[in-house]
Amino acid sequence: MSEFDYDLFVIGAGSGGVRAARIAASHGAKVAIAEEYRYGGTCVIRGCVPKKLFVYASQFSEAFEDAEGFGWSVGERTFSWQTLMAAKDKEIERLEGIYRTNLERHNVETFDTRAVVEDAHTVRLLSTRQTITARTILIAVGASPNVDTAIPGHEHAITSNEAFQLEELPGSVLVLGGGYIAVEFAGIFNGMGAETHLMYRRDTILRGFDNELRSAVQEEIVKKGINLITEDVVTAIVKRDDGKLEVTSEQGRTLVVDQVMYAIGRDAHTKGLGLDKAGVEMRANGEIIVDAESRSSVPSIYAVGDVTGRAALTPVAIREGHAFADSTFGGKPWTVDHSLIATAVFSQPELGTVGLTEEQALEVSPNLDIYSTRFRPMKNTLAGRDERMMMKIIVNADTDKVLGVHVMGPDAGELAQILGITLQMGATKADFDRTIAVHPTAAEELVTMREPSRRIRA
Repeated sequence: MSEFDYDLFVIGAGSGGVRAARIAASHGAKVAIAEEYRYGGTCVIRGCVPKKLFVYASQFSEAFEDAEGFGWSVGERTFSWQTLMAAKDKEIERLEGIYRTNLERHNVETFDTRAVVEDAHTVRLLSTRQTITARTILIAVGASPNVDTAIPGHEHAITSNEAFQLEELPGSVLVLGGGYIAVEFAGIFNGMGAETHLMYRRDTILRGFDNELRSAVQEEIVKKGINLITEDVVTAIVKRDDGKLEVTSEQGRTLVVDQVMYAIGRDAHTKGLGLDKAGVEMRANGEIIVDAESRSSVPSIYAVGDVTGRAALTPVAIREGHAFADSTFGGKPWTVDHSLIATAVFSQPELGTVGLTEEQALEVSPNLDIYSTRFRPMKNTLAGRDERMMMKIIVNADTDKVLGVHVMGPDAGELAQILGITLQMGATKADFDRTIAVHPTAAEELVTMREPSRRIRA
């Protein structure tokens, strides 16, 4: 008989925690999992999934306009926020049920309560005060959105969490931040018809992405009607008698809006989790420091997903959870390669990217060939829309290896997934060149750019 109640106890039933629990159980481990809110985590409940549904909804406003250029006569159009919310809630409920069913099918015991760490092998369930022992503990609690609590009136603002639960669509909104969540929600609110302002403290949005693509996205969202305010920050938020929010900024601006939404980053959701008591080393923002095997400074405690600060992406958390379970319970050790991750920003226009930015590539090789093109896709010609598409390929001029590919435009995320496979296989520019184009498509530009638009040499 084991000296522990479970072989594995997982705290957090998001994508990473659920994958780890299921795989560990499939290897014969006795597994339990605790979740304080809803199964599915940030991605399913209040992140990727509802956000993408909102993006789809917001794009119909332009789709109706574009249809007229193709001969369709579209009648009076109305939008019901309540209908969208009800449909969204129904889909999330369905997905949460799938997560629970998959755990049950693998004989993972579930606890619907917050769990905290007592020591290297013990957790405590807050709802019952029950203590449970486990040979191994996995922390997969994700991250939470930040709010600048130093700003007077910050309590009147919302985050992405609350945005998914609003009872009605705000007539006007100020989104604070310039990362992918801020840019995506600005596009969502704007597309749904709200007067939308986006305020960012730097000069160009989407820090960390390729600079040329960042500027291109910024130019396009302004053309769509978003009031972009750069190099400025909020200094105070005052709720007026009429319910509106009056916002003042460092640069002397005053805005009156129905909602203010913070999207200035996320911190690991580890506060009050008891990890310090167990001796787990963490960064100042609460992120758990782990090695390549996802092991913390305490040998029996592991962590995967956003809580580690490695790469805050759902598919990464899933891979990390799977690798942990295979390695720890399946006798099949492997680690996740974080060096090449394809990703998408569901901004409008969409951004898909894989590999190195031009700025990062220069740190790898001083000799680069840059292939880039910007054009109006075919659909926009009859629609009469001036939105441009952009594609960029970054090549090591010494080896001909493709170091990065970046796409801005419709279905850029779908393209990034396929491009990720090619870069994972070590594709060269010659491989791209000898690939026959699919015509007429926008993607054919990726294999028809023959001459570099720029050459960078040491």
